[in-house]
Amino acid sequence: MAKILIVDDEKGIRNTLRDILEYEKYTVDEASDGVEGLDKIKNNDYDVVFCDIKMPKMDGMELLEKALQVKEGLPIVVISGHGNTETAVEAVKKGAFDYIAKPPDLNRLLITVRNALDKGSLVTETKILKRQISKSTREIVGDSPAIKRIKDTIDKVAPTDARVLVTGQNGTGKELVAHWIHEKSVRSGGPMVEVNCAAIPSELIESELFGHEKGAFTSAVKQRIGKFEQANGGTLFLDEIGDMSLSAQAKVLRALQESKITRVGGDKEISVNVRVIAATNKDLNREIEEKKFRMDLYHRLSVILIHVPSLNERVDDIPQLSETFVREICAGYGIPQKTLQPKAVKELQSFNWSGNIRELHNVLERLVILSDKKITQDDVINYVSPSSHFETATDIFEKYEKFQEFKDYMEQEFIGHKLKKHNWNVSKTAEILDIQRSHLYNKIEKYSLEREKEK
Repeated sequence: MAKILIVDDEKGIRNTLRDILEYEKYTVDEASDGVEGLDKIKNNDYDVVFCDIKMPKMDGMELLEKALQVKEGLPIVVISGHGNTETAVEAVKKGAFDYIAKPPDLNRLLITVRNALDKGSLVTETKILKRQISKSTREIVGDSPAIKRIKDTIDKVAPTDARVLVTGQNGTGKELVAHWIHEKSVRSGGPMVEVNCAAIPSELIESELFGHEKGAFTSAVKQRIGKFEQANGGTLFLDEIGDMSLSAQAKVLRALQESKITRVGGDKEISVNVRVIAATNKDLNREIEEKKFRMDLYHRLSVILIHVPSLNERVDDIPQLSETFVREICAGYGIPQKTLQPKAVKELQSFNWSGNIRELHNVLERLVILSDKKITQDDVINYVSPSSHFETATDIFEKYEKFQEFKDYMEQEFIGHKLKKHNWNVSKTAEILDIQRSHLYNKIEKYSLEREKEK
């Protein structure tokens, strides 16, 4: 049920509106002045806000402006017993959804609430759609030599019908490369159909790719059109092709050789005009040696090879990537733009990004949600779990044979982390660690700990 906030310094008006709205089964909250109202808007999710113009501490116009800065698109209905046409026009210009004079007409009030709720739903849907569109059409961000080579290769390859094999670790953005090859090709007006070969059981992959006829197997209650046919005239993206079964590989090879497919359980050959882009995080040459991948299919797919580097291989792109992601995330959530402090970016560059671009995006989404207007180095230290950015416990246990060596390593890492967290304030760090300052200095000297120089 919709949640509505009433901001008015007159208790009688608040009670009247509450009675009307609660009778219509809405959830109602109240605030007796603009300051209290703004605080509640910041800390709660309201579907509609009613606010009076004349109030102590903060009037309705000021509340309107500040509330829309906090929650963009929030439907705010201004109400006043002292209003006139000029006041109504000014309120709407500043972003008010509507203006109602006191005492409010019951029918007008309820119609306004319904319209405001409809508007709020449309705003939410628009944000979701914009977010989905921005994800699907996002630029390949970065100016590192490796990324420049990828962009140049895409520009050369996209206008052709050459098959492309994209390699790289999970989360590096292989699917983004595939999307841009399609977008810049003559097939961009046609469909781009994606198949995650790793997510489909081996016994179903052939039906997924080539379709099946009714009665082909027990659960085939009707004819199914496969991904090759769906992508006719466009591009078929076979993601994680290294996980495809050998029997399905043989059929894909035939489809590439003859531009024809046969549905499972059928005998009719169907011509298809499809450009295939494949991607994998596996070493297909090793898979070929182990008889898990067909060499002839590999050569069919790898007319053009594009390798997407890991994020650890392109740390110079992290500042640009981070700014782009923060901007997109703030826009997606409909919140005011937040900024990354230089030290926060530097902290991000020091991590081991085992999850690559996907992990960076998730971390920045967390920071946007949990931080204030500025994302600081302390935010990164406090909100980003170090477990995913450093060696695992097993790695460390295997590295050291003697207990004293392991103990020294952990002590060095612990003290270094605390010093960094407290901006190398030795006195404060010693106090927090509950040790003598002289003792901490001895540890700093023992492990040759040094403060990183500012770039």
